[in-house]
Amino acid sequence: MIQILRRRLLQAIPLLLGVIVMNFLLMQAAPGTLLDVISADQQITDAATLERLRATFGIDQPVWVQLLHYIGAVARLDFGFSYRQNMPVAQAILERLPATLLLMVSALGIAVLLGVSAGIVAATKVHTIWDAVVSVAVVVCFAAPSFWLGIMLIILFAVQLGWLPVGGMRSVGGPAGLFAAWRDVGAHLVLPAVSLGLFYAAIYARLMRASMLEVASLDFVRTARAKGLGRLRVILAHVARNALLPVVTLLGLQLGTVLGGSVVVESVFGWPGIGTLLFDSVSSRNYPVVLGVLVMSAVVVIVVNIVVDLAYHRLDPRTRG
Repeated sequence: MIQILRRRLLQAIPLLLGVIVMNFLLMQAAPGTLLDVISADQQITDAATLERLRATFGIDQPVWVQLLHYIGAVARLDFGFSYRQNMPVAQAILERLPATLLLMVSALGIAVLLGVSAGIVAATKVHTIWDAVVSVAVVVCFAAPSFWLGIMLIILFAVQLGWLPVGGMRSVGGPAGLFAAWRDVGAHLVLPAVSLGLFYAAIYARLMRASMLEVASLDFVRTARAKGLGRLRVILAHVARNALLPVVTLLGLQLGTVLGGSVVVESVFGWPGIGTLLFDSVSSRNYPVVLGVLVMSAVVVIVVNIVVDLAYHRLDPRTRG
């Protein structure tokens, strides 16, 4: 396992460098610059002032020089300065990162729990009413856009029933005390986590069902049944455990898409995470923040995929050779 970890970390260095270069060049090709927004907001038309601003932000230099300076700055964990938040980019991201991680972990937890459970039920009750109900629910959750699902959940549970708050992360003038504060955050978390997690739960349910039906026909499962093991033990200890391997692989691959989906969900629910920060930064041409968020996302995806590789190594003894 240590050897796998060392090899993955060595592979991550050129991968991260390639992500930085590609994102930087894409930002250079995008229309508009940070200077355009600043000059429009501050009504700056003087040519000398604009030239000083170009020199201040370093955009008067050739692209390859800017790229080398940016790579060197990222190596020092310096992602630049955000004029919108009036703080370093790293600080702006770190302030929003806990909210996004909380939303992502909760959404993935809901997706894995519901998806795997539904897949097990559908596979063990194949061609029954339970299988049909799971299949219909999977199609609905997969086809419904996350923003539409979020709006429908707001209308039902927040507006009509009044059970949950409409948006945000905390109530204005929230309750005092640690337990009450966490309870308040949890109430605000339910709707965005469910609306983001149901789409991925549908994918995991279909994958788990197909994987379990395939594993259930293998020789070692028939041997376990012939030895007299109980049906529940065969399903959980033999079939479900081996059927989880494709789900674990897909979980690591989809982390990047979960972060992309959180941009939409955070905008719908007003969740103060990286998604809203990224949306505001793209709208205001605040490209240092956009680049910082993209680099941070790449680091998170790389780290999670390394964890998935280690988990796969643990779950599947065949990979240990």
